[in-house]
Amino acid sequence: MNITYIYHSSFLIETSTCYYLFDYFRKRLPNLDPEKPIFVFASHFHQDHYNKKVFDLLKQQGMKHIHAVLSKDISKRNYPDAAEIEITRVTFHQHYELPGKTELETLHSTDSGVAFLLTCPEGTIYHAGDLNDWVWKGEPEQENRQMTGSYRHEIQLLAGKTVDVAFLPLDPRQEKYYAEGMRYFLEKVDVKAVYPMHYWGEPEIIDRFLSEYPEYRHIVKHTELGYV
Repeated sequence: MNITYIYHSSFLIETSTCYYLFDYFRKRLPNLDPEKPIFVFASHFHQDHYNKKVFDLLKQQGMKHIHAVLSKDISKRNYPDAAEIEITRVTFHQHYELPGKTELETLHSTDSGVAFLLTCPEGTIYHAGDLNDWVWKGEPEQENRQMTGSYRHEIQLLAGKTVDVAFLPLDPRQEKYYAEGMRYFLEKVDVKAVYPMHYWGEPEIIDRFLSEYPEYRHIVKHTELGYV
């Protein structure tokens, strides 16, 4: 798999047979092979995770086979206009068979929409969307405890699975709690490579994490700002 960071929570994965594009928000896409199918995943409706302009960008590149996988909370008013684009609507805790020997399982986000667990012939890919341990300074202790419990329940559903590539939030806005979600995931899931995301243009948060948790240096990759 060839992985390209686009922006924020958006990544492009190229396999030998297709592309997988997750949570496009903005910025330029790399040049694509128009003969390869592309799956466009959107985990939820938030504007920093879904922008239907992506379908126009793909059409401009001459992409012939586009399949959109959209969380159910995305309004049909914001679906792509082109009738030839196939759309699969997804909700949480479901299993879907997609073309090209691609299987999809969904988790329930602690914010909105879903997280994606994708299995294809070249490996297993996890994209969290906004599934994270969203604990915040100043919030009621009970709400923070409930958040942590909900997050951990979802991650426990991945127990026993091997994930080749995971894309996980690492949000500096959470201040001292910024690493809680990623740390728990790394403790509980057999994962080979993790790419931090959702860090709002502050990649130094990755350096902070690697400094505070050096035991994960061989797993956590420092996302490169390509194609900005």
